[in-house]
Amino acid sequence: MATAFGDVCISTTAAPNTPGYSEDCLFLDVYAPTNAREGKPLPVFIFIQGGGFNSNSNPNYSGSGLVIASMVNIIVVNFNYRVGPYGFLASEEIRKGGDFNIGLKDQRKVFEWVQRHISKFGGDPKHVTLGGGSAGAASIDLHLTAYGGRNDNLFHATAAESPSFGVQFTVKESQYQYDALVERTGCKSAPDTLKCLRKLSEKDLQAVNFNIPTPGGTGDVPLFMYSNVVDGDITTDFTYKLFAQGKFIKVPVIFGDDTNGGTIFAPMSADTPTAMNSFLRTQFPLLTKQHLERIDQLYPQGKKFPNAGRYWQSVSDAYGHMRYMCPSLYISNVYAKKSIPSWNYRYNVEDPVSQANGLGVSHTIEVNAIFGPEYTRGGAPASYYSINKNAVPLMQGYWTSFIRTYDPNVFRMKGSPRWEEWGGGKGMNRIRLETNTTKMEVVDSETQTRCAFFSSIGPSIHQ
Repeated sequence: MATAFGDVCISTTAAPNTPGYSEDCLFLDVYAPTNAREGKPLPVFIFIQGGGFNSNSNPNYSGSGLVIASMVNIIVVNFNYRVGPYGFLASEEIRKGGDFNIGLKDQRKVFEWVQRHISKFGGDPKHVTLGGGSAGAASIDLHLTAYGGRNDNLFHATAAESPSFGVQFTVKESQYQYDALVERTGCKSAPDTLKCLRKLSEKDLQAVNFNIPTPGGTGDVPLFMYSNVVDGDITTDFTYKLFAQGKFIKVPVIFGDDTNGGTIFAPMSADTPTAMNSFLRTQFPLLTKQHLERIDQLYPQGKKFPNAGRYWQSVSDAYGHMRYMCPSLYISNVYAKKSIPSWNYRYNVEDPVSQANGLGVSHTIEVNAIFGPEYTRGGAPASYYSINKNAVPLMQGYWTSFIRTYDPNVFRMKGSPRWEEWGGGKGMNRIRLETNTTKMEVVDSETQTRCAFFSSIGPSIHQ
């Protein structure tokens, strides 16, 4: 049994030689009940951490809380994977002498490891649910559509918490990242630039591992530069297109997002539509003048918060919807049309401090309730131990039920409402998760209009 966590994979922009981070980082952790054994296999939950494909932002979360919440009826696996240039660098040089999307393939190796070895821990390789937050949830989308939707039976259900639909570049469009890295490292004059990069020490590479502006963008640096690329292999096309074409694995799914998914990313100083548009085009450089004009119409000036610009709420909502909420609603629609079990949620547990400062119910905050606040390394709001403590068994009930049965209702918390499928009743039917007032809701018409627009332009802006 392990007595300490392994090192975490190195982040973009992290200082060289940061303690606890290294290239030697491909570790996984298994959390199993003490009485788990071969012969009585338990359902398995594999959690993929987030970080925008540029960091491991949720390392070493403990799965113990989920195991306990399941009445010791599941096994939890979490792990690290390579990010930034270590996991997602792409160029013609790499096409000839390397491999693309190796961070995503690190994840797939974990799935394969679980198939081969989880039975030794008492797990059932034929009953595996993937979970993940943010880029981890985006990874779920990428695995559902991997190799054009080829099903290798590595997992059997998925729960994607706040999935991110960022920009996906082609290999050609990613070349600038490689060229800039070669220039900064002094490898430009080398006969074999890729070989030169590989010989660099971790310290030397990390000293120049930072984001740069996207060609054709605003000149500002995007929040996330490195990401999964369309390589014609594991990722055959843009994600919106693959789901639209039916090229995805057909398994039970949960998708959902937080009410205010964009607030932690958007610039609080945004005071005009011009500032809003500049931020959005920095993140999505293929947005056109016509796209931005329509966004301005859909997101007029909103509520003003202290110490924030007049358009902070507007740009927060636009970014949160474009990158997080609307893709979730779109995929839920696709699954429902195929009559595949699909559930959707809006997490709306309000923390008093976050409500007061305007952050609201922010991106991936629900992961703290799923794992339990004491198991997420200090990331949970204080209210999750007090006035919002009832949100924890609520979320854990739905999630452990889904992990055990592929249905969030069978073992849900006593007294909690039945979570109806997305396509049931009037359609666009999701659960609004709150501390003591959880209920089903139909997505409001304003959100439907906004999301219809973003889904229509998603392929053209390379989502």
